[in-house]
Amino acid sequence: MSEIRLLLVDDEEFFRESVGKKLSLTGYAVESAGTLEEARGLLRTHTFHVALLDMQLPDGSGLDLLSEIKETSPSTEVILLTAYATVEEAIRAMKQGAHDFLTKLERNQTALERQVERLQPSTRFVGQSAQVRDLQRLIERVAPTDSTVLIRGKSGVGKEMVANAIHRQSPRARQPFVVVDCASLHENLLQSELFGHEKGAYTGAISLKHGLFEVADRGTIFLDEIGEITPPLQVKLLRVLETGTFRRLGGTVDIRVDVRVIAATNRSLEGMMKEGGFREDLYYRLNVFAITIPPLRERRNDIPLLVEHFIHHSSIASKRAATVSAEAMEALSRYPWPGNVRELKNVIEHALILCDGDEIERQHLPMGIRMGPSFGAEDEATGLLTLEEAEKSYIRRVLHECKGHRQKAAHILGISERTLYRKLQEIGEIQPS
Repeated sequence: MSEIRLLLVDDEEFFRESVGKKLSLTGYAVESAGTLEEARGLLRTHTFHVALLDMQLPDGSGLDLLSEIKETSPSTEVILLTAYATVEEAIRAMKQGAHDFLTKLERNQTALERQVERLQPSTRFVGQSAQVRDLQRLIERVAPTDSTVLIRGKSGVGKEMVANAIHRQSPRARQPFVVVDCASLHENLLQSELFGHEKGAYTGAISLKHGLFEVADRGTIFLDEIGEITPPLQVKLLRVLETGTFRRLGGTVDIRVDVRVIAATNRSLEGMMKEGGFREDLYYRLNVFAITIPPLRERRNDIPLLVEHFIHHSSIASKRAATVSAEAMEALSRYPWPGNVRELKNVIEHALILCDGDEIERQHLPMGIRMGPSFGAEDEATGLLTLEEAEKSYIRRVLHECKGHRQKAAHILGISERTLYRKLQEIGEIQPS
């Protein structure tokens, strides 16, 4: 995947220079403009993946440029920037195809980088394993439909990426893709975020608030960690799925929306149903088309490709040509990756920081990966070890890495030398005296 080409349009020269420089250092190809006229000139000669547009420019509104961009380059994602936002402006911007709408309080490099990171132009999983090929086929089959999708998988496997890929390959691709983290908000706040509220609906509701289902109208809403929503909120969500309507908190009027729902979970919804924690009717409404993303440990053949991908797209520009030694790659391939692809990405960043030359060595990897439990030859036949077998295997491996030095091994294991000595006796590494 080539670098992301980004257009930054803002009339504040200092803002353009500071943000543009930071985004360039993190790997984006940035062009900037201070007026609509300058921006139009760049758009005639360049193709951009992302455009960051100020709402108020000396010669017009960023909303006008948004419409022009969506006409000539529908795949370009647009984030609008403004000093003073109103709900009506935000709704209008999202309706016209803006990906997001940031107020001046949010106009900082971290917020912009987080939004741009979500707009990586690739919607394909990195890898060539059978599991990845099957996943791509499922995405391609369900994307053109309007079916509700339930994405399942452990934390860090890329559930949001799959949801985004489905949206981008669907007829709704030019409309909003709205992400909701159901685990991060209290029930009342989540209800207000999803459905909005009327002025005076509760203490502190000083004005009308449009909900994210309204923002996502004609587009897609991604409900991440759907298993975390409470039973009362499950009822309201079920109504939207069944009727396409909802009421704002404190409201009496039904609001109709056309929204595709994609949900994701790392929990067993079936088990929650048996325990009464998740509604059966909602489960069947969500589980129209299920996609399960395999954990990284089940597609270890993809690890070298993922490592190469993360190095090439690292925020450390000077290290993007680095290679990985055979010994380091063996350690990466044997590690079980409980944090999945997200953990691997962080590990590569860690290694690149420690790497002085142009090659990642085994010593540049975190201790837990150099010394940690792995899927080695001894457990390939059964797939899993008992707790006792895993402990024996780990102790032997740490001792081997420490070249038999028991004091160092005990320190790594977090036990005393005496305890290590006793354990070595128990596993037959040392004969009792």
